[in-house]
Formats: sequence, structure tokens, C-alpha cells
Amino acid sequence: MPKLYRENYGKTYKMILFGGFSLKKSMSQRLKTIFLFSPKEPKDRFVLDGSSKDQDNKDSADTNDQSKQGEEVKDETRSGEDEKRFNRKANNEKRTGADGIKQPIPINEMNEKKRERKVNDTKALFIDTSLNANLDYIKARYNADINGDFKIREFKIIVMNKDYPVFVCFFDGMIDRLLVNMSIIQPLMTLSAMPVNMKDQTVRDVVYNHLIPQNQVKVCKTYQEIVDEVNFGGLGIFVDGLDVAFACDVKGWEHRNIEKPTSELNIRGPKESFNETNRMNTALLRKIIKDENLIVEDVLVGERSKTPCSMVYIKNIVNDSLVGEVRRRLKSIKTGYLRDSGELEQFLEDSTYLPAPQMLLTERPDRVASYLGEGRVGIIVHGSPFVIIAPVTLFNLIHSPEDYYLRYPYATLLRFIRILGVIFTLLLPSLYLAITNYHHEMLPTDLLLAIASAREKVPFPTVISIFIMEIAFELIREAGIRIPGPIGPTLSIVGALILGQAAVAANLVSPILIIIVAVTAIGSFSIPDFSLGYSFRALRFIYLLLAGFAGLLGITLGIFLHLLVLVHAKSFGVPFMAPFAPRTSGTRTNAILKTPLWKEEDRPDFVNPKDIKQQAHISRGWIKRGEGANANETEDKDR
Repeated sequence: MPKLYRENYGKTYKMILFGGFSLKKSMSQRLKTIFLFSPKEPKDRFVLDGSSKDQDNKDSADTNDQSKQGEEVKDETRSGEDEKRFNRKANNEKRTGADGIKQPIPINEMNEKKRERKVNDTKALFIDTSLNANLDYIKARYNADINGDFKIREFKIIVMNKDYPVFVCFFDGMIDRLLVNMSIIQPLMTLSAMPVNMKDQTVRDVVYNHLIPQNQVKVCKTYQEIVDEVNFGGLGIFVDGLDVAFACDVKGWEHRNIEKPTSELNIRGPKESFNETNRMNTALLRKIIKDENLIVEDVLVGERSKTPCSMVYIKNIVNDSLVGEVRRRLKSIKTGYLRDSGELEQFLEDSTYLPAPQMLLTERPDRVASYLGEGRVGIIVHGSPFVIIAPVTLFNLIHSPEDYYLRYPYATLLRFIRILGVIFTLLLPSLYLAITNYHHEMLPTDLLLAIASAREKVPFPTVISIFIMEIAFELIREAGIRIPGPIGPTLSIVGALILGQAAVAANLVSPILIIIVAVTAIGSFSIPDFSLGYSFRALRFIYLLLAGFAGLLGITLGIFLHLLVLVHAKSFGVPFMAPFAPRTSGTRTNAILKTPLWKEEDRPDFVNPKDIKQQAHISRGWIKRGEGANANETEDKDR
């Protein structure tokens, strides 16, 4: 073999074997290069589709371009027009490569130029008096030639014995056709021919006062106002010769009727729930709270979607600072699209990484009305059946909407059961793991021997068996939710039974572990708020890891850190663990123990309401007895 061939072969073999690294490098340098790889910046500037042949003549082309530019600079200084042409040419050459291919304009620069052109062009802001100009703008804005559901209807009206061309625009499917025909188009066509007292009235006044009998008509001076109304199911009316347009509320899209709550079931109490229509939800609240101080403040969220959101609160009860904070957070959100209240909750929450939810989402109007009466704020999002309540505490998330309609002994008992379910969900698997691995002395001898004999043939450690069963149960639960129809609950029950029995028969887990996992799952179902349930389900695995490493000491450390985080958390400035941490001075807690309804005289003081008194000191007036009055006199007085 020739010497030169051997040397080249050896170099090639070394390059292939060591990935292109020199043999002189140490092993640490090679590993650092592999795992901390960072590409170097290219020396040559990137040119779109540049050929290798043109690269050879790059230097000569650049030299000629520079000389030409120098000559043009001398010539362009002679006149103003030449100077403008030179600047335009220089800008073009900046975006031109060596091979003459123009480089793309940066997106930010394009957006800035479009924005400047839109601001400088008055036709893009204010409505033109020419109907043809307005028609061209609307067609271009909505791509009417390819947009199948966007409709334009052109006709003429007669005002002061003169014909005026008119056109209306709307989205088919978002408007009520009968309402448009009977309240908009037909009056414009027929009423314009009827005699009307037009003395001292302009064409705009005649159209607004006599020809549009719709109950909600808005006079718009800019195109953007018309576009916003049409996008939300409205109708735009343009009249030739007028520098304004009319927007009519003719919404008629399909929506879901009022149904029973699906996520907050109850035995006693109202059976109505919110739906996806904003105004219908506010009407449900006004049906319950017949108070003129109930304020519904509309805010648009989303730069593109412009989703209507409504802040609802009782003006003479809620704290003004709380309303201002909610309004500030809503108006400061900069996002393109907002589709659901779950997305809005993530934009409004104080801490993103807190496991527990910091707002309450409910689909029950009676529950929202109850919280508004306490001095809180509700946020309704168009397109979502869940209303956000803020601020809330941890104890509000444990309460059930049925607590308001049950007698206080029953409600208190149910609250203790829910708290026990929370403890089982969060700590029962980790306590079992810690006691069986580290603290055998805490169990009776017979129970310890029973557990040991049940685990005699199980090949896995306890922590592995628990993780297997917990993950399997979470998979069954998720599959039961995703499968539509009645198959989902059937799959959950049958799958859990078959899986548990098969796991015990195969000696993969012990029977007592199946009981632990089942009780843990049942406890998670007792949590009223589904977001809080997700939080405890996730934290359960963290407590399992702590118990596997350090037993009860690890669980105690986890509880300490968990409470420390919850005590530090806030919901719109209100401590999350109020009224216990910090301790408030109010007489009403109603956090764990349900007090009798006639004793709930004060509103929660940690929300700082304007009026702390919710009802009179003696709300049951029938217990009053006048001194010296007998039964007959009292009966006659009541009559």
C-alpha cells in the first residue's frame, strides 16, 4: 500500500471514528464539544439563491456598484428630484444582493409601513361621503369576492324627493334574517316614500329618526366602528352623501338553551346554568339580583378576536379598589385571540406556578349572585359557560353550591367529609408508603404481618407498585372522560375492576394497595372544584416521592412547604388562606363550619366591602314579642 494512501486512509478512519475530532484532544474536551455544541456564525453573509459562479465575481461587482454610487451622489446633489431618486435607488440597493436578487423586507418594517400608511390615509379611518369609495373599502376589507358568508345588499331610498343609493353589509348566519328584512330593509325601502315632516332635518336625521325602526342603532364615524359591529353579528348601513354609517344590532346566531349544570350538580337549589351567550348570562344574573346597583361593565379582550367580556359587581357593596384592579388587569391583556374563560383565568391570576387555582369558575347563576352579594367581582366571557369569581380563598373552593340550601348541621357534616376526602387524596398513598417502609412500629403487629404476607410474592418495591396503580387509574379516568356517550363511565368502572383483580392475581401489587388507591380516587371525587382536584392529584405524586425518600419526615417537610406557599399566595390582593392566615377581625368566618343562615350578619371582611352588614342583627323578626301583648293582640296585628 503506498505511503500517501496509508496516511490518507488513517486520517479518514480517525475522522470517522472520533466524529471529526483530533486525537490530540482530551476526552473532557470532546465531551464538552459534543454536549455543549454551539454553531459558529457564518463568515459570509447569507444571500438568497446565490450561485457559485456569481460569487466569484462578487468583489468586482461590489467595486463597480460603489463607483457608480459615488458618481450618482455627485449628480444627485444638483436637483431635488434627482436627490429623491437617488435615495429611492439607494434603499433598493440595500435590499439587493450581489447577484441582483432583492432581499425580502423585514416583517416588522412592513408592519410599520402599513401602520403609517393607515394613519396617514384618512379614508382608512373616517367614512367617506362617496358610496362607491365606502363599497370598495368594505369589499376589500372583508374580501367579499372570496368570502362566501359576507353579504352586501344594494338598493335606493327616497329622501326629500331625491334618490340616495344605499348598501347594507352583514354576515349570513350571524344575523336574524327576519329581523333584518322587517326592521331594516323593508322600512328603508317603503317608509322613505311616505310623507314625513322633514322641516329643519338633514338626510342623516331623517334616516336615523324615521327610516330605521330598530331598537339599537349606533352612528359610526369610522370604518373600524362598523367593522367591530359587523364582526359581532351586527349590520352596517351606508348612505351616499353621508360621512357617517349606521350599525344595527341584529344578532341571531345559534346558541345553546339554558340547561342544567353539568359540572356542579345539586339536589336542592336552582337548576339553571350559564350558556355561551354574554347577554343571556347577564340577564340570568339580573333575574336573581333585582338591584339597580348591579353594574355590567363591558370590556373587549383580544386584539383580533375582540371577545366581549363583562365585569359584574354591585356598586354600593364592592370595594372600588378591587373593581379598579380587575379593570386594570383586563384592559392590560395583550393577546390576539381569547376563546374561553379558562384562558382569561391564566392571564389574570397572580401566580402562574401556584398549584391551587386563584379564581373560582362556576356555571351556576345563583352561586355568582351569592358571591356578588358578598362584595366580589364576576367576569363573564362571551363564548364560555363558566363565570370567573374573584377574589377567592382556599375555603371557597372547598365549599359546594348546595351548602346554601341545606340546614347548617348537614352542610357542616358535608364539609368535614370533603376535607377528609382532600386529606385522603393528598396524603393517604404517601402515608401508606412511609409507614410500610420506615415506620413499622406505628402499625399493630397483626396488621403489619397481614401486609407483609400480602406483599410476599410481589416482586416490586412498594413505591413502584403505588406509582403503577396510580398512573393506571389516572389513565382509566382520562380515558373515561374522553370516550363519548355512556361508554365512558362503563369503561371506568369495568376497567378499574378488571385491572385491579388482574394485578392482584398476577402478584404485581398487594390487595391492600388496591384498597388504598381506590379510597384515594374516591376522595378526589369529593372535591367540588375540578381545578382544585387537579391540583391535589398532581401534588399526590410529589408527596409520594418525599415519602419514598424520607418517610414521615419528608411528608412533614412537604406539608410545611405547601402551607408556606399557600399562605404567601394572594388572589387579587386578598390572602389565599384568609380568614385564618392572616387572622381577620371579622365576626363571620364560614370557612369550615357552616353557620346558621340567620347568624350570617356580616360580609367577609377580608374583601373590604363598603357595607359590612349583610342583614339585620335579628333577621327573624317573628321572634320579637312586645311586652304585655297577648296571643290575640299579636294575631290581630299580623292580620
